[in-house]
This record gives sequence, structure tokens and C-alpha cells, in this order.
Amino acid sequence: MFVPLQPVMRYLGEIISLGVSFSWTIAALASEIGSKRLGVFVMNVWRMGVTLLLSALLLWLTLGVPYPAFAGASTWGWLLLSGVVGYFFGDWCLFNSYLTIGSRMGQLLMTLAPMFAALSAWVMIGQTLAWTSLIAMAVTLSGIAISVLGRGTEGHHVSVNLPLKGLLFGVGAALGQGVGLVLSKIGLDHYEADILAASSSLPSVLPFASNMIRCVAGLLCFSAWLILSGHAGRMCESLSERRGLLATMIAVFSGPFIGVGFSLMAVQHTAAGIASTLMATTPILILLPSKWLFHQPITLRAVVGAVISVVGVSLFFLL
Repeated sequence: MFVPLQPVMRYLGEIISLGVSFSWTIAALASEIGSKRLGVFVMNVWRMGVTLLLSALLLWLTLGVPYPAFAGASTWGWLLLSGVVGYFFGDWCLFNSYLTIGSRMGQLLMTLAPMFAALSAWVMIGQTLAWTSLIAMAVTLSGIAISVLGRGTEGHHVSVNLPLKGLLFGVGAALGQGVGLVLSKIGLDHYEADILAASSSLPSVLPFASNMIRCVAGLLCFSAWLILSGHAGRMCESLSERRGLLATMIAVFSGPFIGVGFSLMAVQHTAAGIASTLMATTPILILLPSKWLFHQPITLRAVVGAVISVVGVSLFFLL
């Protein structure tokens, strides 16, 4: 059956964003397995390194050069900063949240990312922060509260059902992703200007070239941390952990290569808030796979909390 391209192209950014949410669901599950077997820093060095190689191969096949052509100093600066914030700080927090509270709860807390993206866009690039955004934030926070808060004991009205460390890691991961996304958008705008100054058209792989720069920052930071902490030998030891490496490769393809690359493409075709909204449906998509893989029970509280959180995120787009 013939499908008209005009409606598809009109909502291309939204369609890509939904695809990213599926990709990130796979990445979250694989990352939890890989982190438990390899450790956070070792797995991230593998992730960044393999993603860099895949990105270089993609650019070489499509542009004829294995590096981000025409990228100027401002482009490199903003995208490297985005990589430090989004990949190093954000992913360090995210993977540690997987180890302490699991990928399901970690992804639930990631629904805070659009809130941080909206606040960051308001501060850094002057995007309007309407009162409707405040409503969306309140709904998102309510959904998370339903999932993580329970009846208190010994005179306390409520208690947190998660370890505080895991909760802080989850919030930190959302902060890193939200701020990193806005920094990426700034970097993409500079990159577009650099390319248009040297060429008449923008390549379709521009987001992947931008992501390659972000991966450089991530690889340098994770590698430096691993060396300075005296654990560089764990990279060699990880070669014997086949299941962990397999999970890492799956996480690479579905996460920093395909997922993040297409997330930057989504930002290119729609507003950062809309892209973040649709990409935030992962907490719902991950419920069943986490039950099958990790035997985590699906409670009514978990479902209601996840749905309300995603609804809150969607209000950034609907209101």
C-alpha cells in the first residue's frame, strides 16, 4: 500500500523520537546486564570506543572522510561539553542507578530529563518556559512520587522505597541528559552554520557526526578516570567476559550509536521538548521486558506511576 510521504515528513521528528524510545529500552536492559558484569567505567569505555569506530565508518561511507568534516572550534567546543555532561556525568549516574535500583526505576527517573531540558533551554537559549510547562513538571513529579514513595513507619507519613543513592543517581542521569540535549542543540546549530558556510547542503548524517564529537569527550573522560583510579587492567580482564561484552555491543548499537544519533536527528526535525517527550515513553515499554529478564514484579503502583510520569512529559507537547 502506498503511504503518502508528506504526512510522514511532517512528523518525521516525532516518528524518529518514538523509534528512539524503543531503541533506548533495549539499551537500558542490555546496559544493566553489562554494567553488572563489566563495571560502569569499563563498559562505558567499550561503548564510547566502539561507537566512535562505527561513527567513523558511517561518515567514511557517506561523506568520504572518517571524521566530522567542516566542524569549527565553536562546534567542537559545544559538542565536547555536551559529551562531558551527557555521556560522562549523565551516563555515569545512569549506569550506577541501574546497579542500585535497576534499569526500570532508572528509566522512570529519566522522565525528569524533559523538565531539565526545558529549564536548561530557558536559561541557555532563551526558549519560553510557559506556565503549562510547570503543570507538566508537576504531573511528571507526581507520577515518580507514586512509584518511589510508600507508606511510612514509626510516625513517618511516607517513606522512599528506593535507596537514596540510587535515587540521586537517577536524578543526576536525567539532569545530565536534559542539559546535554540542549548543549547538543546549540552545537548542532553551530555545525549547521559551519557546513553551510563551506557547502550548499546539509548531510543527513549530520547528527551522527555531531554524536561522534560527543563520544570523543565521553571516551576521554571515562578512559582518564579508569587510568587515574588504577583500574586500567580491567579492560583486558573484560575480554574474557563474553556475556558482558555481548550486552555491551547490543547497548552500543541501540544506545550511543543508533539511539543517540537518531535522538539528535529528532531534535533537528522538531523542538527539543517534543523530542524528549516522545523519547520518554521508555519507562512504560520497559515494564514487561524487565519482568521477563530480571523477574521484577509489575505492580499497579509501578504501572500507574510510569503512565502518569509519561503523561506529564507529554504535556510539554500537548499543552
